[in-house]
Amino acid sequence: MAKYLLLKHYRGAKEIPCAPMDQWTPEEVEAHLAFMGHVANTFRERGEFVDAQALSPEGTFVRHDGAGKPPVTDGPFAETKDLIAGWMVIDVDSVERAHEAAAFLSSAPGPGGEPINEWIEVRPFLEHTHTDVE
Repeated sequence: MAKYLLLKHYRGAKEIPCAPMDQWTPEEVEAHLAFMGHVANTFRERGEFVDAQALSPEGTFVRHDGAGKPPVTDGPFAETKDLIAGWMVIDVDSVERAHEAAAFLSSAPGPGGEPINEWIEVRPFLEHTHTDVE
């Protein structure tokens, strides 16, 4: 088994335009969130679900700037296409299964109940972060 991070980017495929969620009807938002719960439950039943979270579009940027209080800003301003709407971590037996899971996640309904077909970034977790030296 290997863990993968599925990143839900806030970008619509050019071939499938999708309005931002703040322009959806309350029923469309509820259907989308219900589907996300369904996806998580399906992965739980398969023993593949690890965790998932939706993210707010607001955030801050922080960096180390030497001694003292770190600088905090609301920019640099990310373009909408650079925002991440949420993520899910799965633990699956192959990269092919991770791709199948991402495709399922991508089929979430949007405006009018149509699948969004959004791009999902699939990132494997590093298995080893250092080399042991004898």
